[in-house]
Amino acid sequence: MERATLARPYAEAVGKLAAEGKAWDRWSERLALLAVVADDAQMRDLAGNPAVPAERVAEVILAVCGDKLGAEGDNLAKLLVENKRLTLLPEIVALFEVLKAAQEGELTAHITSAYALSNEQLAGLVAKLEAKLGRKITATQSLDVELIGGVVIQVGDEVMDSSVRGGLASLAVTLKA
Repeated sequence: MERATLARPYAEAVGKLAAEGKAWDRWSERLALLAVVADDAQMRDLAGNPAVPAERVAEVILAVCGDKLGAEGDNLAKLLVENKRLTLLPEIVALFEVLKAAQEGELTAHITSAYALSNEQLAGLVAKLEAKLGRKITATQSLDVELIGGVVIQVGDEVMDSSVRGGLASLAVTLKA
């Protein structure tokens, strides 16, 4: 099973708690702290050791985090340890942040280009996307030289392909028809 599929119920449950308590930022901080603690090499070794009971692993995590998690965060940590899902924290954090951004009316756009975009070009693209979609956009960028030129923009399930490669593929389909 894909890790995101396993992580989604936890992220959604935390999202529900965050929404009920209007505590999105607080939960972002709690999850980030848990992820850092769980990613520590010694903690991974401890959690992965079958001779160490889950209760002991949870005690160590809670001791390291102190009172920063709150009662609900403590319960989440215990649940993740008990269900052997501590390693899913990066995915849980990522999915939770997507929920948080959606709650705040923000979308994430992934922009793939053949060449690195300047800050001005990226800001211009983001401004046009915000105007088109009517929401705040946070952009990430990657390079793919196989695009030849242009950009491919993915916002949620929607993909806008204005690359040379995409144009050539479309032309090839048209010519074959």
